[in-house]
Amino acid sequence: MASLSADAIVCAVRAHGEHGAILRALTHDAGLVAGYVRGGRSRRLRPILVPGNRVALELRSRTEAQLGGATVELLESRAPLLAEPLAAAAIDWVTSLTAATLPEGQPYPALYTVLSAVLEAIGVAPSARQWALALGRYELLLLAELGFGLESRPMVAAGSSMADVLHLLSVTGYFIDRDLLDGRNRALAGVRQRLTDRLGRAVA
Repeated sequence: MASLSADAIVCAVRAHGEHGAILRALTHDAGLVAGYVRGGRSRRLRPILVPGNRVALELRSRTEAQLGGATVELLESRAPLLAEPLAAAAIDWVTSLTAATLPEGQPYPALYTVLSAVLEAIGVAPSARQWALALGRYELLLLAELGFGLESRPMVAAGSSMADVLHLLSVTGYFIDRDLLDGRNRALAGVRQRLTDRLGRAVA
């Protein structure tokens, strides 16, 4: 029997059956993993299975190829941030992108670390510029980890203007759209567009 016990970032949750849910979450050592959460749509578990939340994940399956059963305990909630449209759009995008593009079961420790930092920044940064820069750097890293690294990377340092940060996001957005958002991932383009529109209005 395969098993995993790890801190994880909830990236996507999909209803399965009458009461359950399929969870996709990013871990430091095992990468993106999926599991079936019994009662995942219950009143108790819905607030835990929120994209962006950090959870203690237990995953067990009979074989490596089988979808395992998962249990979760909340470690850190991002749910309060979802009441803020800009923060909610950022969390929706970054977690959806992660869940849709990473292959399961391959470790990406750097991505886990940087995604954790992005989510932390969204919660504590005094302005969108700080976390938008972190988000752009995460997108650059994700592209590189998946084999689509930019030959000429935009150089945007801490303290850069929002215009520079938006330029970075336009560059990463172009390559994400070209190289990652094909087929079933195409719908994610709208998620990112909502985020960039809101960022643009925030600094207009």
